Amino acid sequence: MENVLTVSNLGKSFKTKRVLQDISFDVRKGEIMAILGPNGAGKSTTIRNIMGIMYPDEGSITFHNHQENEIPRHKIGYLPEERGLYKNVKVMDMILYLANLKDYPLKKAKERALSYLKKFDLDGKEKVSVDELSKGMGQKVQFIASVIHEPELLILDEPFSGLDPVSQDVFKKEIRELADSGTAILLSSHQMNMVEELCDRLFMINRGQKVIYGTIEDVKNEYANFKCSIKGKNELALLEQLPNVQRIKHTEDASVIYLTPDVVVPSWLRQLPEDLHIQELAIDRISLHEIFIDVATGRHGGADHA
Repeated sequence: MENVLTVSNLGKSFKTKRVLQDISFDVRKGEIMAILGPNGAGKSTTIRNIMGIMYPDEGSITFHNHQENEIPRHKIGYLPEERGLYKNVKVMDMILYLANLKDYPLKKAKERALSYLKKFDLDGKEKVSVDELSKGMGQKVQFIASVIHEPELLILDEPFSGLDPVSQDVFKKEIRELADSGTAILLSSHQMNMVEELCDRLFMINRGQKVIYGTIEDVKNEYANFKCSIKGKNELALLEQLPNVQRIKHTEDASVIYLTPDVVVPSWLRQLPEDLHIQELAIDRISLHEIFIDVATGRHGGADHA
């Protein structure tokens, strides 16, 4: 699959503080790539370097065959975490103004804008001032502005922030359709359930360094150990006697038993004691959210997958 964006050995410091160190990843045509990490990990700095808002001290950023100073910014769409629409401008004027900055044909931009406004349930809002919109409506307009010029690379920073569940589903569908049409998408979000549903690969960063890089499937196979959730009143001491137990979350009425990577689930189930109180039992792998927490708190080390 063709690489649209390639980030190689990126390094950045602010005075004596090292905020990025040897960051390398790519974003391919038609895929959704997640960049994840706790607050202060270096995600925003990485994105700002890609956008040319700042420049790295080391390494390189390549868009197709264009290096940093030659990257055609009109082929990139950007939805920033901090929204930045002019408040006293009408919705359509705002969208067309931003399309014009990207050298996109006015007539085509207006047609696309009307289509998107209808799709996002904003019919009739084209002449409304931005400051009259709700937060969710403003978010939709900002999203439209980021894709109006049909970018080859789309960078979305916390795109689901401030959206109700219905609007989140609309955004998810649109993001997936954009990727299916060939757009390369780099998505940053703290909503791990959205990342797990949408993204093809992920790059996780912590303290300015790579900790995980690979497909969602590979990452889950590598890091997502099994857990057993039991609904029932059981003594903690009884659960602690079970084999292959890594840690246990225990309450009076339910327990979650996190198992070691080498566990053989069918064999483990056969070793459950007969006096264990079970109203419900479920075994599955830990979620991407739990992997994220483990990495952020230092429970896991790093790994690299192609």
